[in-house]
Amino acid sequence: MGLAGAGPADPQERERAGRRVDSSEAKKEQHLKLLEGDTTLKTVQGVVTKFCSDYGFIDHLIYFSSDVVTDGVIPKVGQKVTAIVEEDKISHELKVIKVDTFCDNYHDDGLSDSCTKVSLGCITSLMEGADCIRHTAYFSVDVVCKDFEPYQGDRVEVAFSIEPDMQRRKAISVKPLRHKHVHEACITSLHGRSGVIDNSIFFTLDSLKLTDGYIPQISDIVNVVAVESIQSCYIWRAISMTLVKTCQ
Repeated sequence: MGLAGAGPADPQERERAGRRVDSSEAKKEQHLKLLEGDTTLKTVQGVVTKFCSDYGFIDHLIYFSSDVVTDGVIPKVGQKVTAIVEEDKISHELKVIKVDTFCDNYHDDGLSDSCTKVSLGCITSLMEGADCIRHTAYFSVDVVCKDFEPYQGDRVEVAFSIEPDMQRRKAISVKPLRHKHVHEACITSLHGRSGVIDNSIFFTLDSLKLTDGYIPQISDIVNVVAVESIQSCYIWRAISMTLVKTCQ
């Protein structure tokens, strides 16, 4: 006579049940790590600009794999999506953990009043008093975060205030998509008012904060704050530089 609740007798079934438990425990562990602050989650909205058989890109910037798309419904190029993105606090690398198709009807979300959405983009032009990001979204320099001066090619995160009834959006904050601090780096080349640090970080004197009186020279050792930016063959742009040791 069998005993109720004794569990599956078939070894394969027991193995499958064990795997389900392990998967459940792994998800609980990941959730606890997020709650403990080991990672940073953010919600972003954008447009699918490329999609192949098992991966795609949002706004040309954020890579995602097909297995993170909700319900396996693969979005099409040009379709709006909402993504849950995990940011590594040390490397600032972005990892998409969930992608949902985007609904233009804000009232379906219960948002009858104005709401805030986040989008990603790349600055394509600079104008007096305002800048333009990809997909023709304009913002005033007054909403840019402290210590960041936008430059053409910079990748940015923009928060928009959206008025559902008026079907329009207004940029309320702009900040770099990613940034990093580099200590004791070497200036490896200079070309007029531009140069390169450690053969990987672009800088231009037109948008670089320097110590008063300091003029960068090849082989100088410096500390740098850089933001992600598309600059020729480089993907980082220095926004501030502090001299550590001069080459002279």
